[in-house]
Amino acid sequence: MTSPRGGRTGRILIPYAMLAPGIVLFVLFMAAPILYTLVLSFQKTQVEGLGLGSGARKTVFAGLENYAAALDPEFLASVGRVLLYGLILVPAMLLLALLFALLLDSRRSRATTFSRVTIFLPYAVPAVISSLLWGFLYLPAVSPAYWIFERLGWDAPRILSNDLVIFAIANIALWGGVGFNMIVMYTSLRAVPTEIYEAARLDGATETQIALRIKVPIIAPAVVMTALFSMVATLQVFAEPTTLRPLSNSLSTTWTPLMKVYRDAFTRDDLGSAAASSVVIALATFLLSFLFLRIVQRRAFGQED
Repeated sequence: MTSPRGGRTGRILIPYAMLAPGIVLFVLFMAAPILYTLVLSFQKTQVEGLGLGSGARKTVFAGLENYAAALDPEFLASVGRVLLYGLILVPAMLLLALLFALLLDSRRSRATTFSRVTIFLPYAVPAVISSLLWGFLYLPAVSPAYWIFERLGWDAPRILSNDLVIFAIANIALWGGVGFNMIVMYTSLRAVPTEIYEAARLDGATETQIALRIKVPIIAPAVVMTALFSMVATLQVFAEPTTLRPLSNSLSTTWTPLMKVYRDAFTRDDLGSAAASSVVIALATFLLSFLFLRIVQRRAFGQED
């Protein structure tokens, strides 16, 4: 027979036992790597003599030296390119996703299931595969678009040139990301009671007025959430330019901040500098996300208070 004290202790421990797997996974795969990266960012490898022998290379405390070295002209130039890339990509992605969501939610739309799957399908394609697909379409030697332009006698622009390559990469991210954002916004639209739309129609509102003055304000929290996801993904762009780099001389090994981190860590074997750059990128991402939410919070979520 179980004593009352034993049963009470068991009831207290059960929630902690249920949370334990999640806590262990968080510590192993989130907290520990972050802590290890912070430790690495304050260390550097010191080489003595010719670097030969077991004691020639040792790890020493570097203070803020890695952080000072991380903010070099190459890193700042890569940050500028990513910010320009985000200014091109994020507004275009949100506008297209919102347009598709409103069209699919319209009463006059047909074949919505097929359209929804078709728009979402590129999101299921891995970024490396989509970059290779678009990369071959960008190459004049193998692209059918360039072949058509050539037969028509038109001079097609070189999309992988230094001036246009940023648009080529933004196009790949746009193609792959619109479907996910569209699904989030479309799901929010389907959750809105239809009585609101019927009341607006009885008052004489057109479908365009209902879309712009009722639907868009109601799903503003979903739009803000997709904007935040898109901003974070923009700061982490890596796969597209890395995959296209063998196809174009316009893409350097430090074209984006994460490409510089990869080069420092695995080409130069400078883990301290790579860790410091990673910490700077993580802090910048957190700061931008926090400021963005502070700016749009009242307008987007004020109706939920």
